[in-house]
Amino acid sequence: MKLESPKVTLDKSTEDTFNFLSDIKNFKSLMPENISKFEVLGEDKFLFALKGMPEIILKKKESTPNSQIVLGAAGGKIDFSLTANITEVDTNKSEVQLVFEGEFNAMMAMMIKGPINKFIETLATNMPQAINTVA
Repeated sequence: MKLESPKVTLDKSTEDTFNFLSDIKNFKSLMPENISKFEVLGEDKFLFALKGMPEIILKKKESTPNSQIVLGAAGGKIDFSLTANITEVDTNKSEVQLVFEGEFNAMMAMMIKGPINKFIETLATNMPQAINTVA
């Protein structure tokens, strides 16, 4: 299953955007309002839970400076990745699209597709305001 967020344009360079997303503490500011828990577990790992959903641990798996960051499930029963693709629009403008990928059986995919789509959409939508607050 592959889901993509809408692309968001940020008034930041690809380097600033990459640095913001590389600091996993910043993901707290991207989370939806219905977050019930957010905990940094190390410099490359965090745990979060949305109301009514199980806790999920994400770990930074790989990164390509100024263009891509890949987070993946750290433990748990389901394996998936969340990739942030960063593209330069202009010197101080970049575009980000989040891509969720995972292997799920048909029943599980049907159940989680809606909530995950909404989740990555919210992360992307919250990004412009969050990145401007931090920098």
